[in-house]
Amino acid sequence: MRAGNVLIAIGTGVIVVGLMVRLGWFSWFGNLPGDIRTQGERGSFFFPITSSIVISIVATVILNIVVRLFNDR
Repeated sequence: MRAGNVLIAIGTGVIVVGLMVRLGWFSWFGNLPGDIRTQGERGSFFFPITSSIVISIVATVILNIVVRLFNDR
């Protein structure tokens, strides 16, 4: 029963993030200072360093909250 609740929470989270992306709430991704974008004649290169760090921090906080909520203590 506990595994079912975790799967429901993960599915709900994926749906919420999908809706946020669809509505344009993540239009800042790739436009932060520190993101590398280079364009030349033959191609382009894009590496979102700062955006990746922000997403990593947010994901860490969310996962820590979820783990604390589902902890049996």
